[in-house]
Amino acid sequence: MQQASNSNSDERPKHRHWFWYIFGTLVGLFGLYALVSYVVLPALWHHYEHNPKLEHSPKTTQTAEGISGDPLNIGFVGTTAEVVQALLAAGWHPADPITLRSSVGIAKSVLFKHSYPTAPVSNLYLWGRKQDLAFELPIGNNAKTRHHVRLWQSNNLNADSRPLWLGSATFDQSVELSHRTGQITHHINADIDEERDNVIKSIDLTHQIAQLYQVTGIGATWVGRNGGGDRYYTDGELTICVLSMNNIAQTKPSTYSPSPEPVKFKNQLWSWLRHYFK
Repeated sequence: MQQASNSNSDERPKHRHWFWYIFGTLVGLFGLYALVSYVVLPALWHHYEHNPKLEHSPKTTQTAEGISGDPLNIGFVGTTAEVVQALLAAGWHPADPITLRSSVGIAKSVLFKHSYPTAPVSNLYLWGRKQDLAFELPIGNNAKTRHHVRLWQSNNLNADSRPLWLGSATFDQSVELSHRTGQITHHINADIDEERDNVIKSIDLTHQIAQLYQVTGIGATWVGRNGGGDRYYTDGELTICVLSMNNIAQTKPSTYSPSPEPVKFKNQLWSWLRHYFK
């Protein structure tokens, strides 16, 4: 009996040893994951080499209630006339201001499938003011589905003394009740990178982009929510299009200023994940 008791007491320290070993390993792995995911990789992917002034600029828009809205994912360098002309040349339509008449018009367009290519877009805010410009590209014969982009002129000037515009490009895929307010609103497609790229491609076809570069925007996000509660995911990059002076068509392809190698790797990985899980 004494021998059996000694045997059991010898096993308890071994069990405790394995417990603390496994516990310590799990804690260490979790700490390593947190360090890499939230410190090391974001630091490697954080880049503003093409425009250092953008490091401290806002990363998302806001709703009238102060809730974070759509992320900023696109920008332009150009005068107001150059930005407007580039979008018009690419087939985009300026959105009507929100009035009683335009509100009735968009409701009729959605309910009765009437074409309304200049339907108003809801206001989002940056630097305390609503968008300076809003353009859209309708899909089908009503305002239920459409590409659209909101733009704000910043106080930041490019090297050629032209203003920098920041914007948010998203695709409206349906009209339903807001997940947060219960109001009737458009709901966006979650892949906001695709919409950003679509806007750029449409303008690039007009040969009015002289240069393209990226800086860090909101950062890589897999499950984000905008002001209406819609999910979005993004590689977190803000793509800036430097428009040609006076909208003169370029005879050569637009110049792409590359991002650092860690950012390129992140974007390639994100592109694979985006298409794999879409």
